[in-house]
Amino acid sequence: MFGIGYQELIIIAVIALLIVGPKKLPDLAKTIGKGFSEFRKATDGITDDLKQSMQSDDKPKDEGLKDSHLLKTEQEEPKPVAPDETGKKS
Repeated sequence: MFGIGYQELIIIAVIALLIVGPKKLPDLAKTIGKGFSEFRKATDGITDDLKQSMQSDDKPKDEGLKDSHLLKTEQEEPKPVAPDETGKKS
């Protein structure tokens, strides 16, 4: 989890039991669990929104200029010309 072993968890549970009391401890644990669940849902929603916006930014925007050279997504690199070995002087 957070680098916490069983001994540390037992110590934390005993301290929580002494501070909160045995009657309110289950309600406190339930509230903390719901809080973590809501936090996870919120962070998952934010990451999904970021992923969708990143994907939409990667796509080129088409405004009716499909055949235009302005919307080239990849620039063609000129191929190097191989020297003609038959034309060399020996």
